[in-house]
Amino acid sequence: MESLILALAKGLVEKPNEVSVDVDDVNEDGERVYHLHVSPEDMGRVIGKNGRIAKAIRMIVRYAARNKRIKGKILVEID
Repeated sequence: MESLILALAKGLVEKPNEVSVDVDDVNEDGERVYHLHVSPEDMGRVIGKNGRIAKAIRMIVRYAARNKRIKGKILVEID
C-alpha cells in the first residue's frame, strides 16, 4: 500500500522528492493508518477542490487493499 500511495502522490505534486509515507501499526480497532507527507506548496494539489483528489486516493487505496485481501480498515491521512 505504501508504494501505491507514493506513486499516486508523486504523480500529482511539483516536488516528488519531498513525498513520504509513514505507517502506524494496526490499532485496537483493527485500523491501519497511512500518513502521507508532502511539501506545503503541494498540499492543494493532493487535496484538490472540495477534497476530491484526497477522496479518490483513499478510495483507490481501499479498493487495492480489498483486492489484496488485507483485513481491517485502511485510512489515509494527509499531513
